[in-house]
Amino acid sequence: HVQLVESGGGSVQVGGSLTLSCVASGDTIGRYCMGWFRQIPDREREGVATISTGSGRTYYADSVKGRFTISRDNAKNTVFLQMNQLQPNDTAMYYCAARRWQCTVVPSDFDYWGQGTQVTVS
Repeated sequence: HVQLVESGGGSVQVGGSLTLSCVASGDTIGRYCMGWFRQIPDREREGVATISTGSGRTYYADSVKGRFTISRDNAKNTVFLQMNQLQPNDTAMYYCAARRWQCTVVPSDFDYWGQGTQVTVS
């Protein structure tokens, strides 16, 4: 069983940057596809970025391509989301998630979730 704890959220001005971290415990993240999702009230959870096991292949939603970077440090059991050029429509609760198998961007495919960290851009 994997526990995920996000941190790094906060309030930032338009055009600013934040780096989110997700520390895992209970298992090594090297065995998992890791993803970042975001959600605003009354909307479905949206896949932002994923990073696969092995090759570390990445996926980004079109809305964040060129601005966000997902990375993983397996030795530290941590996944990061570097967010640059933040815009008001990036405001959301950001969640880290882990999936035992191949990466998808479907939230229901992921097995473990963190509690989320709020990002507010204004």
